[in-house]
Amino acid sequence: MKAIVLMFDSLNRHMLPPYGCDWTHAPNFRRLAERTATFDTSYICSMPCMPARRDFHTGRPNFLHRSWGPLEPFDDSVPRILNRNGVSTHLISDHYHYWETGGATYHTQYHTWQAFRGQEGDPWMGWVGDISQDEYHGPPKAKHTLRWQDRVNRMFIKEEADHPISQTFNAGLDFIRRNANADRWLLHMETFDPHEPFFSAAKYKELYPEHYDTYRGLIQDWPDYAKVRETKEQVEHIRYEYAALLSMCDAKLGELLDTMDELQLWDDTMLIVWTDHGFMLSEHESWAKCWLPFYEEIAHTPFFVWDPRCKVKGERRQSLVQPSIDLGPTLLEFFGLEPTPDMLGKSLRDTIADDAPVRKYAIFGLFGAQVNITDGRYVYMRGAADKKNTPLFEYTLMPTHMREMFSVDELRDKITLAEPFGFTKGCKVMKIPSSGSPGLFEFGTNLYDLQEDPKQEHPLNDPQLEQEMIEQLVKAMQECEAPVEQYERLGLKTVAEAMGVTSS
Repeated sequence: MKAIVLMFDSLNRHMLPPYGCDWTHAPNFRRLAERTATFDTSYICSMPCMPARRDFHTGRPNFLHRSWGPLEPFDDSVPRILNRNGVSTHLISDHYHYWETGGATYHTQYHTWQAFRGQEGDPWMGWVGDISQDEYHGPPKAKHTLRWQDRVNRMFIKEEADHPISQTFNAGLDFIRRNANADRWLLHMETFDPHEPFFSAAKYKELYPEHYDTYRGLIQDWPDYAKVRETKEQVEHIRYEYAALLSMCDAKLGELLDTMDELQLWDDTMLIVWTDHGFMLSEHESWAKCWLPFYEEIAHTPFFVWDPRCKVKGERRQSLVQPSIDLGPTLLEFFGLEPTPDMLGKSLRDTIADDAPVRKYAIFGLFGAQVNITDGRYVYMRGAADKKNTPLFEYTLMPTHMREMFSVDELRDKITLAEPFGFTKGCKVMKIPSSGSPGLFEFGTNLYDLQEDPKQEHPLNDPQLEQEMIEQLVKAMQECEAPVEQYERLGLKTVAEAMGVTSS
């Protein structure tokens, strides 16, 4: 038995034909749905990129304890567990956050790995001269910024074959062909696309002549993390730029499906296709993610699985799942292994086969921001009790941010040692004061009925239902061993004490 995990970044459920979109060109996602179980109630857990990948490795939520950062010394890692039990694991990715300070312990958990460069502002090609920016909207004025580096990188991506996604998939297909007749391997193939900037080969824009044949404005393929300020025409253009990149992703997916057909891999190979989160494309008059509440466009994700044991295909699944924490236990079970005691995710074997439920509620969020819980019908977004967003601490033995280590000022005279959590395997951890995610707690608390109000435009005022959701949220936080001050930050201390939550 073998398994292929294909991961996209920022893959929007609401832009895919299997989930009802009727204008994007993505025939291979439709073909994928015909060959797999398609999940209709799939949600994020820890946000954004590397927190979601830590979930995947450890099988448990991590956003209540720490922000973006590496794997911890005490973390379980599913690829490492597979390695130690005779399953060869290989990572192929162009997701450059793996090679930064805040992600540099993930790829080393695999037996082998390949990296491809050039996505977004990846510090890839050195360039100290000027670059032409006239054709782009909002060109960067300062050299060596993220957006400036992106324009440099594009100078070296001339053909479709040069795109990092093309190199990633080509390497993945090469691995599959070389190892098709071998047994007990996991290929984790991951692309940064369709994450912004929405940079695609020209032929994928040609799939949308209704827009590109008439559009004469500046190129705009990288919206700010902000409210929409663009004109209606500019908004439409950005959405088409995303659609063109989505079509490029779809074409690469088609190459994988073709290879599985050709080599008859459906007989003994699990295929998992998922994403870490979605992306706002002007819904709620907003772009992007992480600076605003995790509305459905971000939190409700596409998810497809083929399990060669039950051979379910062309069917929908309604059970509430969270791929980022459920895939680890699912892969371990597939290879005949047990999850570790610290894993809170669930194997989806029976859910894939016959829609057996694995949970009633799903908790999700971003460190220091709202903490959310959903049962698939209702979603409750709990904000901080006051504008100070305190108390809040990072718990870690690896004090790094996204691209740099914690500063001396963050650490000097501020670190204390916290007693071990259950999942830290007896290790005390640094407890470091944090301001969390500035601004995010200001969105307050809201409750939505996703069935009656799918666009989340009308918050509910239902005290009884809110109390029920609060109690489920506290239970979920307790299961995650949330630090006791998180209850205080969210104004849930009294409820938690009444439910028997003790200090950590």
